[in-house]
Amino acid sequence: MTIREAIGKGSLKLKMKKIDSPKLKARMLMQFMLGKTRQYILVYDQENLNKNQEEQYFKNIEKLAKGIPLQHITQKQEFMKMNFYVNKDVLIPRQDTETLVEEVIQIAKKINARKILDLCTGSGAIAISLAKYIEKSQITATDISPKALEIAQKNAKANGVENQMAFLEADVFQGLPKEKYDMIVANPPYIKKEIIKTLDEEVRQEPIIALDGGWDGLDFYRKIIKEADQYLKYGGYLCLEIGYDQKIDVIELIEQEEKYVDTYGKKDLYGNDRVIITKVGDGD
Repeated sequence: MTIREAIGKGSLKLKMKKIDSPKLKARMLMQFMLGKTRQYILVYDQENLNKNQEEQYFKNIEKLAKGIPLQHITQKQEFMKMNFYVNKDVLIPRQDTETLVEEVIQIAKKINARKILDLCTGSGAIAISLAKYIEKSQITATDISPKALEIAQKNAKANGVENQMAFLEADVFQGLPKEKYDMIVANPPYIKKEIIKTLDEEVRQEPIIALDGGWDGLDFYRKIIKEADQYLKYGGYLCLEIGYDQKIDVIELIEQEEKYVDTYGKKDLYGNDRVIITKVGDGD
């Protein structure tokens, strides 16, 4: 069977199982399995697979058809032009989150921020990106999951920023030493508990702990917004990723605290509300 025939057959199988982007996933799986680029696959698509390659490819197509994310098979995801190791213990970094990272980098350069805290770090994608793109930054990354922290440390080393980073096991702020940061960044769990069971099978393969934001999806925002000022320098920034429908609710939580100023939102590339930025000041 040729590369082209295998991708076609794999794509059809995924399409029948209603898997998103079946053709793209079938092709990316082939790239991974052969260790080749997209260009190679397109140019040499008449090349024959050997028996082992064919068997391995269709075994992995079966996994995709069952809803296992492609990234759990390849154990790789690109984010901010870097490669990150991922597995079932961490949330797969998404392009939407690059909106948050880009805004944080811009603010950090403007205010000369060096000391940044990343809550709920997961794979470390946000923290590592900040370390990479903000000169002389020192990033503290926290997570409640020891397995997630192991992966984040592995990713920091792979991307050459381990010397700029500290990793701490903590439940939001609980367990953190009382230090003051220039900025706090968080992409916390924000999906409503009852919504989780309705999500795509692929998303439900990711750790529930990284998805579940409580009954209204706002549990983590309440904790973070209530306590963040104790860990921020005066004028320090709190930068949050939010769900597409949470802007009003999160801004209300910020306003209720009366200790933040200059709050604003940013949309992602798809036009969805994705980021809320605020800073510590005389909010009354």
